[in-house]
Amino acid sequence: MAVTTVEQRTASVTRYRTRNDLYRHAFLIFVCVLIIFPYVLTIIMSLKDFNQFNHNEFLPTLPFHFDNYFSRTGAFNTIWRYILNTIFVAAVSAAGAVAIAALTAHVFARYSFPGRETLYFLVIALLMIPGILTLVPQFLLIKSFGLFNTPWALIIPYISGGQVLAIFILRQFFAALPEELFEAARMDGASEFRAFVSISLPMSQSILGVVTIMHLLHSWNDLIWPLVTLTTPEKFTLTLGLYAYRNDNWTNWGPLFAGYVIASIPLLIVFAFTSRLFVEGLSSGALKL
Repeated sequence: MAVTTVEQRTASVTRYRTRNDLYRHAFLIFVCVLIIFPYVLTIIMSLKDFNQFNHNEFLPTLPFHFDNYFSRTGAFNTIWRYILNTIFVAAVSAAGAVAIAALTAHVFARYSFPGRETLYFLVIALLMIPGILTLVPQFLLIKSFGLFNTPWALIIPYISGGQVLAIFILRQFFAALPEELFEAARMDGASEFRAFVSISLPMSQSILGVVTIMHLLHSWNDLIWPLVTLTTPEKFTLTLGLYAYRNDNWTNWGPLFAGYVIASIPLLIVFAFTSRLFVEGLSSGALKL
């Protein structure tokens, strides 16, 4: 009787766990469908001509019009220069912002000097200032420097504006590194900068990747600042270029959605190659307060 009772309880627990697993998997599948559906719908719409779009927007219709992508008047012929402009701006600004923020965060984390905490909190207080409030003074500075309508009108503000959050994140990580490693480096005659390069940076690759990805996403998706500072179409970034492309094709939806698909490909490539690094950075505990 006791054995039967144990077997019944085991079977009941197994059924309960199986039912819960089924519910969880069904919920995850439902969420994945909701996430993927807009991308699939965009691809379907990008393969339609004007008449197909007006008669049936959401379902695939034959023939597929790949000329929306690669013809002389297709999206790629216009979008590619915007992608290159954005890659240059995002890569240079991310490298500059992360390099300066890492060095600053290392100083705040590993050095003791009068007023360190006060200065650090003054820097972090900038997180509470909405970016829209700095739009006008930032624009006047860029114009006075003669950088208006140049890539540096984007790069320099992105570098300066992207450091505050990066310093906040990196300082938490650098402060958690074992002090014994730095003491051993000093005993071996390493300078503070050498310790930063040889210890702090190699041990913080994951969190540096997280900060870099966050900065790339911000600079890649920004619209307001390029709209304010750029006037020549050849210098447009991707978001501003797509905005102008939409105005030129507001009745021709196929090439417009093809442009959206092409614009998403670089970020998908970045995500494919850096998702593991991003997860490692988030799970390292560096973002815990």
